[in-house]
Amino acid sequence: MYFFRKKDPNRPDNFNLRVMHFINALAIIMFLAGIIWKLIDVYFIKK
Repeated sequence: MYFFRKKDPNRPDNFNLRVMHFINALAIIMFLAGIIWKLIDVYFIKK
């Protein structure tokens, strides 16, 4: 699989690509945190 490959030493290190992946991961984490917060809000807080 793609995730388990070794790093290619000949591949250039691209700062823009690293920033894009960081922002993407942050957006996914914030989205999941929002869903979890809404579930907690609906089922535990507003009774």
